[in-house]
Amino acid sequence: MQSNFSGMRLYFCLILSVILAGFSSCKKTGQQQPENKPLNIIVMIGDGMGLSQISSLYYAGNDTPSFTFFPVVGLINTSSASHKITDSGAGGTAFSIGERTYNGAIGVGTDSLSRKNMVEILSAKAYLTGLVATSSITHATPAAFYAHVRNRSMEEEIALQLIHSEIDFFAGSGIKFFNQRNDRINLFDTFPKYGFLVDTQSLKANIQYDINKKYGFLLYARSMPKATEKRGDFLPDATKAAIKYLSASEHGFFLMVEGSQIDWAGHDNDADYLIAEILDFNKAIKVALDFAEKDGNTLVVVLADHETGGFSLPSSAGYEDDESDYNSIKPTFSSKGHTASLIPVFTFGKGAENFGGIYQNKDIFYKILQSAGLK
Repeated sequence: MQSNFSGMRLYFCLILSVILAGFSSCKKTGQQQPENKPLNIIVMIGDGMGLSQISSLYYAGNDTPSFTFFPVVGLINTSSASHKITDSGAGGTAFSIGERTYNGAIGVGTDSLSRKNMVEILSAKAYLTGLVATSSITHATPAAFYAHVRNRSMEEEIALQLIHSEIDFFAGSGIKFFNQRNDRINLFDTFPKYGFLVDTQSLKANIQYDINKKYGFLLYARSMPKATEKRGDFLPDATKAAIKYLSASEHGFFLMVEGSQIDWAGHDNDADYLIAEILDFNKAIKVALDFAEKDGNTLVVVLADHETGGFSLPSSAGYEDDESDYNSIKPTFSSKGHTASLIPVFTFGKGAENFGGIYQNKDIFYKILQSAGLK
């Protein structure tokens, strides 16, 4: 009788250990965590997006803001090596090379010499890589992830470097930097030699992509239209298309998505334009989060390179004792330029726990590689 009881107890202990092991390997959604698979990484940069820009989502639109679903939030100091207030070149470069540099730099250190960037490091590990932006693809932030030039204004050189880069998928604008160049070279003739299929007519979001080819979408001569005009759902649709293509790889992928024109609206001190852009960026974040939740092996990092415009959301009431308009928000700007505000970092998925706290913008580079198991 005693031996039977001992045998039953051992049996139940084994069953319990299997059940507990199952729970520990599953997400809250019930998705099984992939084992020994390279981490997918999606970095989403709302250029010029500070906390007040994010806060505006909670008072505009009808959907729950995507930011609500991030379990880990940190803060970064965005100063560059040369200035207390960064520009997008130095800001994007800090993320991509893990080093603070001077304003205007793209992929180079303070000595103007090239540094290996995140795309180059991950490509060497067989990752597929992609870029999506609502600016020209040669603009400062996307350029920081593939180019190495001493100044962000060198967009024709940046365009040439894109063709020779490790980027596998890109979508944005900037046709003129490829075919209306001072050197009179039409780079659209060069793209096929490097395996690119480039479309200048429309974003083909629903085609069957060939993983053995590279894809590019350049839809406007210089800049894309505003979200308040005729851009439509380009940003969320391009994010979805990029993920569809890149996720076919067995070796992991890296994708950078930029909501470029949040910054431009801040420079213009145009609240309607800004809120339309942040709502658009929110849609793209939802696309990334939906994929990451289903995939179970993806890290999503949402942040900004700096804040633009000194944007705030005050009451239209003039004094503290006048609460008659405390249900009325009057979006306000204090600057036409960038500011030195700390910037929030939102993370979701595998490795998100590495991003809490307050740290420098360059540390984003190391935290991403740490999450991916790379030194």
